[in-house]
Amino acid sequence: MNSDANPRAGRKEWAALAVLILPLLLVSMDVSVLYFAVPFIVRDLDPSATQQLWIFDIYGFVLAGLLLTMGALGDRIGRRRLLLIGAVGFSVASFAAAYAPNAEALIAARAVLGIAGATLMPSTLALIRNIFVHDADRTKAMAVWAGVMSSGVAIGPVLSGALLQYFWWGSVFLINIPAMVLLLGLAPAMLPEYRGARAERFDWLSAALSLAAVMPVIYGLKEWAANGFTVTRLVILLAGLAIGVVFAIRQRRVPESMLDAALFGKRVYTVSVSAQLLGMFALVGNAVFVTQYLQSVLGLSPFVSALWSLAPAVLVGGAAPLAAVFAPKVGPGPVIAAGFLLAASGFVVMALAGVHSPALVLIAAGLLGAGLVMVMTLVTDLAIGAVSAERAGAASAVLETGGEFGGALGIAVLGSIGAAVYENRVDRVVPADLPAAAAHTVHETLGGAVGVSASLPGEAGAAVLAAARAAFTSGMNTMAVVGAVVMVLAALGCGVLLRSDRPASEPTAVDDALV
Repeated sequence: MNSDANPRAGRKEWAALAVLILPLLLVSMDVSVLYFAVPFIVRDLDPSATQQLWIFDIYGFVLAGLLLTMGALGDRIGRRRLLLIGAVGFSVASFAAAYAPNAEALIAARAVLGIAGATLMPSTLALIRNIFVHDADRTKAMAVWAGVMSSGVAIGPVLSGALLQYFWWGSVFLINIPAMVLLLGLAPAMLPEYRGARAERFDWLSAALSLAAVMPVIYGLKEWAANGFTVTRLVILLAGLAIGVVFAIRQRRVPESMLDAALFGKRVYTVSVSAQLLGMFALVGNAVFVTQYLQSVLGLSPFVSALWSLAPAVLVGGAAPLAAVFAPKVGPGPVIAAGFLLAASGFVVMALAGVHSPALVLIAAGLLGAGLVMVMTLVTDLAIGAVSAERAGAASAVLETGGEFGGALGIAVLGSIGAAVYENRVDRVVPADLPAAAAHTVHETLGGAVGVSASLPGEAGAAVLAAARAAFTSGMNTMAVVGAVVMVLAALGCGVLLRSDRPASEPTAVDDALV
């Protein structure tokens, strides 16, 4: 159906978008809100080292693992209904996390937060697909969606740092509750209900397979990046991929499948998911280096680092609206390619940064973020616009899961490249008379080197710290060169594969799925 035949959005639709921003902002913030709270949690709950990792990671693992399931479930029971269920779950889990008496209870609460978050994210994106039926309006709405998502991740650490100045660590969870209560009050009146595939029973076996496929892959990639390669981690990763193959085969064979297998026969959808993966690959992989650079190379406190990390928002803030303006005029393909090239220029600037180049690093982060927000705004719009309204929940979940994979892959690949260069360079410059145990710690990570340098007297400590900082910066430069090459290749691929105009919109759910 031609977009011109669809009505333009009015005040009601844009007000509905404002309501959808509430859960999206909170879910994205919860990914990063614990950055500063962990030391306070460790002091009060005394978790083991393994428990500390699970407190931080369980939310993202469960969220990624259940996105496909919840997207498909929303298509069947109703996206607004699932959104409201998720809001209740998110509120209850936030309260439980804030008052958790021990590490085990906090891990469990964070897992429930991940479950609730998985119900919220695909519901918001699918409802945007249903509410905004005109292409131009949907592109603008997707630009807002992408901007809020990236802003939430950036705001999380700053907000948690501010709260921890005056309140206890549980406050970083309690801030979720008022917004969710507001959502519960506004959504029934301002959000229409949509559902599709009403006659189909839900495929619980596929849901289990999707969870069993996604979680091991995400876990294996993150563990590989954080602690290095082991055969066990490789086996976990391969097991997840093997289950993923079984899941894909099942989607082609059962009539009540969670995903429409024909979806991946649409070039625009497949390219969009791939571009989302590559965008998150670059964004998350680079963010790890920028965070360490600000804290461990420049020596800034975590809170001050978080404040400085907001500086690139000057460039990033205008990227999504800019993409929304130019895409209808020149086509989404050229704008997506331009976004990847802008991200590549950010990596080039990063490759030129030195130990004392904070301005270059922040400019690089701004260019990278602006380019990738342009990319993710348009590929989200293209992917969701390429599917029928009744499949929008499952399709959006695939897109978001691709982003989760991309982020984990970015940490693993770019992080490993930086770590390899660091280890090689630092070994050349570490003082020969450094004790073996201290030398090993310096060899492992920059954070370890900072700790060792503080325990050494005078010039010896300064020499170790300077060597480690220079080695880390060299690793960051090398990582940036690789990132730039990947971004240029992504630009070429998207420029060629998305060179045609936006496909005509399929019939929307306004006629056949509005309840």
